[in-house]
Amino acid sequence: MLYLPYRSAMRMLTGSCYISPYRFLLYLPLQVGYENANRFLLYLPLQVGYENANRFLLYLPLQVGYENAGTVEFLVDKHGKHYFIEVNSRLQVEHTVTEEVTDVDLVHAQLRVCEGRSLPELGLTQETIRVNGCAIQCRVTTEDPARGFQPDTGRLEVFRSGEGMGIRLDSASAFPGAVISPHYDSLLVKVIASGKDMSTAAAKMHRALSEFRVRGVKTNIPFLQNVLSNHQFLHSTVDTQFIDENQNLFIMKPVQNRAQKLLHYLGHVMVNGPTTPIPVKAKPSSIDPVIPTVPMGEPSLGFRDVLLREGPEGFAKAVRAHPGLLFMDTTFRDAHQSLLATRVRTHDLKKIAPYVSHNFNNLFSLENWGGATFDVAMRFLYECPWKRLQELRTLVPNVPFQMLLRGANAVGYTNYPDNAVFKFCEVAKENGMDIFRVFDSLNYLPNMILGMEAAGRAGGVVEAAISYTGDVSDPMRQKYSLAYYVKLTEELMKAGTHVLCIKDMAGLLKPESSRILISALRDRYPDVPIHVHTHDTAGAGVAAMLACAEAGADVVDVAVDSMAGMTSQPSMGAMVACTKGTKLDTGIALEKVFDYSEYWEVTRGLYAPFDCTATMKSGNADVYENEIPGGQYTNLHFQAHSMGLGNKFKQVKKSYSEANKLLGDLIKVTPSSKIVGDLAQFMVQNNLTREEVEEKADELSFPLSVVEFLQGHIGIPHGGFPEPFRTRVLKSLPRIEGRPGATLPPLDFDALEAGLRLLHGDDITQEDVMSAAMYPKVFQEYKEFTGSFGPVDCLSTRLFLDGPKIAEEFQVEIERGKTLHIKALAVGDLNKTGQRGVFFELNGQLRSVLVKDNVAMKEMKFHPKALKSVRGQVGAPMPGKVIEVKVEPGQKVEKGQPLCVLSAMKMETVVNSPLTGVVTVIHVDTDNSLEGDDLILEITAEE
Repeated sequence: MLYLPYRSAMRMLTGSCYISPYRFLLYLPLQVGYENANRFLLYLPLQVGYENANRFLLYLPLQVGYENAGTVEFLVDKHGKHYFIEVNSRLQVEHTVTEEVTDVDLVHAQLRVCEGRSLPELGLTQETIRVNGCAIQCRVTTEDPARGFQPDTGRLEVFRSGEGMGIRLDSASAFPGAVISPHYDSLLVKVIASGKDMSTAAAKMHRALSEFRVRGVKTNIPFLQNVLSNHQFLHSTVDTQFIDENQNLFIMKPVQNRAQKLLHYLGHVMVNGPTTPIPVKAKPSSIDPVIPTVPMGEPSLGFRDVLLREGPEGFAKAVRAHPGLLFMDTTFRDAHQSLLATRVRTHDLKKIAPYVSHNFNNLFSLENWGGATFDVAMRFLYECPWKRLQELRTLVPNVPFQMLLRGANAVGYTNYPDNAVFKFCEVAKENGMDIFRVFDSLNYLPNMILGMEAAGRAGGVVEAAISYTGDVSDPMRQKYSLAYYVKLTEELMKAGTHVLCIKDMAGLLKPESSRILISALRDRYPDVPIHVHTHDTAGAGVAAMLACAEAGADVVDVAVDSMAGMTSQPSMGAMVACTKGTKLDTGIALEKVFDYSEYWEVTRGLYAPFDCTATMKSGNADVYENEIPGGQYTNLHFQAHSMGLGNKFKQVKKSYSEANKLLGDLIKVTPSSKIVGDLAQFMVQNNLTREEVEEKADELSFPLSVVEFLQGHIGIPHGGFPEPFRTRVLKSLPRIEGRPGATLPPLDFDALEAGLRLLHGDDITQEDVMSAAMYPKVFQEYKEFTGSFGPVDCLSTRLFLDGPKIAEEFQVEIERGKTLHIKALAVGDLNKTGQRGVFFELNGQLRSVLVKDNVAMKEMKFHPKALKSVRGQVGAPMPGKVIEVKVEPGQKVEKGQPLCVLSAMKMETVVNSPLTGVVTVIHVDTDNSLEGDDLILEITAEE
């Protein structure tokens, strides 16, 4: 008979019902002056010459006539030797296992003994007691094994026990809504499994524990399951060193808790509104798009099959030899980045992906990753960008995927160590990326070449992109002349590009400039594929792309009709229709474009709060003057509104042009475009003209992005930095010479991964490591969000953004074959802690969650929480009461030195210093009751 207690101890109980004293064992030691009853029980037999303490403890009560039932506990080793643990003058929690294997109700028998009945009268003689099989008891408690079995407290949001044949439950006070206090025992329920032998009982116990659902507090169930799976335990070869010698017991499978976390998210949106910032007051459409029919079977072969078979060089040759015009479809990235603030979710991309695979297999590529989509996925959509790539790759196996790589900046807005850029491209290729469009915001060659080398070494197709600005057809604009672009192309060809790209971010290519530029490049490089990207901000995109194609371009960028135009790309349908029956015929069926467009027309309505049409009603030819990139135009408009400059957007656009001149007439694409935009808004906000900025440059407090640009943080612009403006702004600030990232030390990926595992557990992947390398803070916030709210990417877009309406019923598929049926019931009143109860029906059962009302919380005072990201902030490791504070403000402490003592559930915990330093602030006093992670004190690290 085996018993697993709720602490880290483990006992083997061999014995059933013993005659032992009830009062005598507590009374006798005191009579002889021995204050410790347990020690006395070991001491007394020796004094009377009785060498076997265990037998004596059975013998003594009989000699003095005591007849009350109690429990004697001892261990038995493999040699049959007995080791005494303790005697209790009452039934212990282990009585259940004895009852299961002997069919004796010990509680009933104890009551009968108290009434004066003898054991023989009850039929309880040693000769009649037989052990039948094996029983195991597990105490399910609200204790966290990963934190030394510290008690966890809180509200039981869900409690469902496992049951079935051979399972007995002795429950405590476990039910949905119960509050687990730090002042009482943490027991939820005793689970007893019985079977014919040890392995049978263990299997039943493991199955029952796996069926438990306890939400709202941590439990010891994962630890118990590990014990029940341990080979040593199952073969009854354990001893008192079992846990110490089996530390793998603490490597526990994390509880998913997906359904309850989703209810928390939905409740949070219902109480506090959308979690992602909404730039304008508009509601997502309630109409779901109709997914066009997809034929059964595998899609037809496409250019990706050529790439996989012949490699990047063979792929480039096949593209160049293709007779008609090829398209890159930007609908999955740049189109929604330009029109919908990059907010389109993987949920909606996955729905239409199979249709694209089956009906547009002759696309040059599908742009679906990189650029701003990488950080926005984590920052605002709370989904993993790598998972998007993986899932789309499965759904679209035949069309090459293309991404936007910011040269030495990878997918970030800063410089990274070289090995981080190389590793990023390697992992991207492993996850399904094919073509890397590499650019630099200043056309700075050293930055571009690093990105090209990284993409090429990873095995991808290198598409070097020349960012276009100015007007090659205007002889008055000579800074970015035709000669400039031809010379830059020559350098990129030497660096080994497979495909040459002209990246026209603002839509400045006019038909005439298109013919001049593409003709010159085609004549000089007849064998290299030329790919042209533009935006349709002015409305001339289709005409410009047709001119490029006629001049020799092999590929142009388009977006499906309902996601085209304005700051997005030219219309796919228009290009298909205009080239039909000509030598540039795309081979795409126009009716397929219509179905594709219809899906996106309805889907676009789901993102109404982010749609550029909320502030922009048409294309605008003033882009030829201000040169604002299409991908920035919408964001700049929203930023102006958020800063109170919405009614001055015309002035912002004019100042953008002036700011560009102040900075020396830059190539404008992320991040250089942001620098110009920041300066423009700074000028409007402070009512400054270009002349006033130049005059007061040495006394103004410029945006940080402007200062860092002038320092050289993103590279050297064509023609150099503007002087004397640069010198007057920087004064004595340091300057960076050469490629900004060249001097950065290599990133230690092993150390980064180890740190992430400490914070987030062992399920960290190499993709997570790369996300943290690119965006440390964003990744940390993303993990914290998913830890609280789970996989919100399975929610429909309307539910994700706006939450459900009261009485609304809906379904959520959390994974294939697992669907949740949810009904939103009600939102409760505000309680004294600033929370509201939100009630749901989940799969027919009532569920409730408590959600903090953020507006109400601002008016209420609460104990601050320790921030994990702030070194030196020490938080409570568990809920409890402060019983002693061991330090004072100003006191120097060493790492590991005790700071204070907490007490909870009959257990004391010493909080130690995480670092050496000086205590600056203490936020608690003795007798303060704390919740988990409440801020105890702050320490300033010793230099």
